[in-house]
Amino acid sequence: MRPSSLLALVMAACMFAAGARAEEKPKQLVMISFDGAGPNALWQRSRDIAKRNNAHFSYFLSCTLLIDRANAKIYQGPHQKPGKSNIGFAQTAEEARGRLQHIWQAHLEGHDISSHTCGHFDGKDWAASDWTAEFHTFREVLGNAWTRLGVAAQEPQGWQDFVQNGIRGFRAPYFSTSAGMVEAEKSAGIAYDASLVTKGPAMPQQENSLLRFGLPLIPEGPSAKPIIAMDYNLFVRHSKGVNDPAHAADYEERAYSAFKAAFDKQYDGERIPLQIGLHFVEMNDGAYWRAMERLVTDVCSRADVACVSYSEAIRMLKEREKRPETSGL
Repeated sequence: MRPSSLLALVMAACMFAAGARAEEKPKQLVMISFDGAGPNALWQRSRDIAKRNNAHFSYFLSCTLLIDRANAKIYQGPHQKPGKSNIGFAQTAEEARGRLQHIWQAHLEGHDISSHTCGHFDGKDWAASDWTAEFHTFREVLGNAWTRLGVAAQEPQGWQDFVQNGIRGFRAPYFSTSAGMVEAEKSAGIAYDASLVTKGPAMPQQENSLLRFGLPLIPEGPSAKPIIAMDYNLFVRHSKGVNDPAHAADYEERAYSAFKAAFDKQYDGERIPLQIGLHFVEMNDGAYWRAMERLVTDVCSRADVACVSYSEAIRMLKEREKRPETSGL
């Protein structure tokens, strides 16, 4: 065989082997989540972003946003006075009714609707009974929302089943937990918790029937100092928690660069799922929402990337465990 032919065969074999190794990689999972899930305009915007980019998101809902201010005292959080909430209430019944419609449509579109408790209190000192009471209140508020808001006839068929069986995830406000939280989550039928913070992208931890996820620390800024992959933490670092629209473009670029670098590291490496958290607040003139949308637009339509809800990620990770040799999961 001529040397040139032998070289060509060797190169072809190497290329085939490299291609085979690439095909063995699972899909890169990206999980975008939103805490609070308040303003209706941002519900619409997030749903539109998802539709354009073949993505599903996870919404950690605070249930006081389904109670109008005039009826605030129907809610009482653990160790709190009636009508108190750290994130307030819906301004009007009309606003809350619009939010109900978004929740239901998002559910039908394949997004996760999950719990962020109701009044957004710090539960670091709560007993299991306190968490249980708040979980019960969350389901009670959602279950009776259409009636309380004066539109019982508009309640969709399947709403009650959704409230009782379709809300399977939870994230603690402030990532603040206590020893009794996991016990209460299991009793409440919660399947996954997203209240942890991890040193970097990490696989979820199994605690009996509960799967626990954590938002990762990712490098950010000129010094690549680690920060939780969440808009509020970026907001505090960039502008000390004070809105600074004059520098919003710079903050957007920094956030996007951090998100994209964290994605690229996993995409080119171990393909550990990447999680990013935001709030329904446009901090620094919407810089972090724009950075998120740029990332979603850039990566979610790739054949080997899946931008998914936590529930979908759980299913895909289980399939990955069963068939590690199979590509595309």
